[in-house]
Amino acid sequence: MTENDELFGMFDAEPQTGPQAEQLTDAQTTGSHQLAQAFAEHTAQGSQLDADIHADMRAQSSPAAPPLPPKRRRQVRAERKRRRRKKQMRVLIILIVLALMAGAGVGGYQVLRSLRHANVAAQTKESATLDYPGPGTPETVDFTIEEGEGVSSVAQKLVDAGVVRTAGAFTNAVDAANAAQRIQVGTFELKKQMAAADVVTIVTDPSKITGSLVVKSGEKMADVISAAVKLTGIAQSDFDALTNASTNGGATNILPAVAGGQFEGWFEPGTYNVKGMTSAADVLKAMVDKRVAKLQELGVPEDQYETVLIKSSIVEAEVNKDEYYGKVARVIENRLAQNIALGMDSTIAYGAGVIARDLTVSQLNDANNAYNTRIHTGLPPTPISNPGDKAIQAVMNPEAGDWIYFVTVNLDTGETKFTASQSEFEQYSKEYQDWEAAH
Repeated sequence: MTENDELFGMFDAEPQTGPQAEQLTDAQTTGSHQLAQAFAEHTAQGSQLDADIHADMRAQSSPAAPPLPPKRRRQVRAERKRRRRKKQMRVLIILIVLALMAGAGVGGYQVLRSLRHANVAAQTKESATLDYPGPGTPETVDFTIEEGEGVSSVAQKLVDAGVVRTAGAFTNAVDAANAAQRIQVGTFELKKQMAAADVVTIVTDPSKITGSLVVKSGEKMADVISAAVKLTGIAQSDFDALTNASTNGGATNILPAVAGGQFEGWFEPGTYNVKGMTSAADVLKAMVDKRVAKLQELGVPEDQYETVLIKSSIVEAEVNKDEYYGKVARVIENRLAQNIALGMDSTIAYGAGVIARDLTVSQLNDANNAYNTRIHTGLPPTPISNPGDKAIQAVMNPEAGDWIYFVTVNLDTGETKFTASQSEFEQYSKEYQDWEAAH
């Protein structure tokens, strides 16, 4: 609230008659008393200021102190005049308000109310310059919001796309609607020069997402392609023809050679505008190209792309808290270095086509499953999902430690314990079994 808002706030109501008028008069009387008191205080303060200045001059002219130089005396006189003018201006303002309240009646009310309205109008005009009035031009814009993107980033992209006038208009509209947590990931059809509030309404509505394929960290290739089929209308068989390693000769134009013709793990998590794409190759290439660009950005050597993706996919699948990624990455390195089977249930489950908690004893002992890392040493043939950037970074920079075992002892909290001791591993395994029995 501005100082003008505080001064004019009491004049928002219309003039009253009867008992209400008496109440207004009482309020005005109270206000007059308060202003009179303020007037007295300002007068006293002004007098004290003058007294202080005179005392300063007397002290400087006493025999015990040297006289003020001419320049200093001029400064003191100028300061005294300035303070007196300031005091007089305050007194004048107070007297005017007192006169309006005590003597001008409704006329004074109307003057102040007009000033109040002018103040509000000025603020409204200033706000309007930040925003377009809407509803927008006929020109449309396909606007994409990425996973994990913040409000300020979205706001600037909207400005760059010509959708909103200023970033502040959008952030203010988001705050006004308390919508920061409701903004959706995906692609939206917007217009040029929209009112920011209208944009917020659209980007918080999941039904307004058009043509967006969202790839999540840890999502499997089959699930991504299934979503792409629904969004694009491209036949599943078209995707299968490219992703089937035994028949995908055309995939050499999409995948790096190091991938060995396998697409699992090669879809970079994020949002893809697949609206208008008419071929499976276009959809797949968009995701693979983005993955390669990200690997380059993260500093992964090209000949290590596939290996890093395999390890990263295991790291992400084994724990549900990224704070443990670096330790799991170290366990993988330690086991590989000691030629110990990885023993990761996540890889066995991938090969068996089930989730890890549903694995049976026969599946755990199935040597025909190439992804059974309890039986087969080394890494599995391919990644087991499309890992996110944090898991990749953990594999590139694993934490230091001698751990070769870890157990998630609480699936609700994700608490995971690491050790190099067989006996401690057995103890942690018992903790997990107790938790599972209780749930």
